[in-house]
Amino acid sequence: MLRFYLIGFIGLALGAVVVAATVGGWGWWALVVLLVLLLALGIYDVVQTRHSVLRNYPVIGHMRYLLESIRPEMQQYFIERNTDGRPFSREVRTVIYERAKGTHGEQSFGTERYLEQVGYEYLVHSTAPVPGPQEPPRVLIGGPECTSKYSMSLLNVSAMSFGSLSGNALRALSGGAARGGFAHDTGEGGLTPYHLEGGADLIWEIGSGYFGTRTDKGYFAPDEFADKAANERVKMINLKLSQGAKPGIGGVLPAAKVSAEIAGYRGVPAHEKCVSPPAHSAFSTPRELIQFIARLRELSGGKPTGFKLCVGSRREFLAICKAMLSEGTTPDFIVVDGAEGGTAAAPLEYEDNMGLPLTNGLMTVQNALVATGLRDRIRIGASGKIATGHDIVKRLIQGADYTNSARAMMMAVGCIQAQACHTNKCPVGVATQDPKRAHALNVPDKTARVHRYHDATVDQAVQIMSSLGVRDPSELSTDMLRKKVSPTVVRSYTELYEWLSPGEMLADPPESWAADWAAASADSFRPQYTSRT
Repeated sequence: MLRFYLIGFIGLALGAVVVAATVGGWGWWALVVLLVLLLALGIYDVVQTRHSVLRNYPVIGHMRYLLESIRPEMQQYFIERNTDGRPFSREVRTVIYERAKGTHGEQSFGTERYLEQVGYEYLVHSTAPVPGPQEPPRVLIGGPECTSKYSMSLLNVSAMSFGSLSGNALRALSGGAARGGFAHDTGEGGLTPYHLEGGADLIWEIGSGYFGTRTDKGYFAPDEFADKAANERVKMINLKLSQGAKPGIGGVLPAAKVSAEIAGYRGVPAHEKCVSPPAHSAFSTPRELIQFIARLRELSGGKPTGFKLCVGSRREFLAICKAMLSEGTTPDFIVVDGAEGGTAAAPLEYEDNMGLPLTNGLMTVQNALVATGLRDRIRIGASGKIATGHDIVKRLIQGADYTNSARAMMMAVGCIQAQACHTNKCPVGVATQDPKRAHALNVPDKTARVHRYHDATVDQAVQIMSSLGVRDPSELSTDMLRKKVSPTVVRSYTELYEWLSPGEMLADPPESWAADWAAASADSFRPQYTSRT
């Protein structure tokens, strides 16, 4: 009965104020208007049927929704500790912001992390550090069939489309990449002027929707692809099989975000929901995948061509390796995306429960390529929560040749981890198609920030390698990365994980991999599992 008492109280107060207003001034009439509005709101709350809270607690129940709306900000700014935040802690975000701004990017008074915690990882420094190289190391991408090899930075901009990000955000990323000499992946939304405008070296990503190179029916359009791939700014071609945040489903761009401009670049109808199919129509088996990659390389004029995936089944990846061996051709690179990777929008179940984390996926790909004798022809990229120099070195130790970063680059542009990318209401104009919000992003300033963040982070990675006693990533070893596995035991990655020898799978598959190798087929993505009895 509280709701009726509350409305009755407001009604009585309104009556009293009306009497007072009759003999008083305008201030009383303002109070009359306020009480009338509260009474109307209370009556509406009682008769509406959508919100039980408001029916039982009219007027004051709105406080619940107000507090709920500001909960993320209260949590981030007043409650979480420096090391607590997710997906990125305040500590990491601060480092990104400071390096992007060109300030100190350091901290004082010691670590805030609990170093005795099980799971703590650390790098093994050398008592005799070596001087670092004058220029950061780079990675040459391109196998035997590639005629236009590309020299890749240790850190690059990961895949982000026009549609998920604003045009101004892409301008800043492209401009920063051009200044710093690192690559910028376009994302699957097509090759747009916003990617090209800054002058960056571009990795053109082709997804299952073939946006920007598709027929009216949504199939791959080879002539359009060849024409666009000939652009001198396009340095590599990346075929997206899956991404870490939502492996196994296609992307969705809501109809409200599919403007006429975006529709034109993607080759889809404007103002209609844009959906990427879960699977590609250009191939359906591992063998056809490898053939399609070879075709893309040929159509692009011999540019490095590869694919990106979030690893799921080890047997599935071994099937792709068998297809490479059978066809006698390989991709020039493979980008491994971890399940901890981010996206503008994904179902919670996919973000939390699908795909292998980057560590496991990366080492699976590394072992499979080494053991099948293919590793020397293929470069491996790592993508998924790469933000600091330590992240780069850790992934190089685990098998990567280079790394890509999306969210850290967004933070360099100004992202505050509001986690509102899917709402089109990004407060800083990064992940939105709202012209007013995007206009707030100052492109020249953010371009400089992207450049500074990249250079400072790569420099830190090189410095860490020098502290480990190595001058080049090729000298890194799995002994240099250690993990606390119990309160009293520390193990190196050499001891913790299995590392296969070159060609081992072809000569005598190890027992731990033999069943997967036998079940893998170059002519099917579906592993030949043994049925339950």
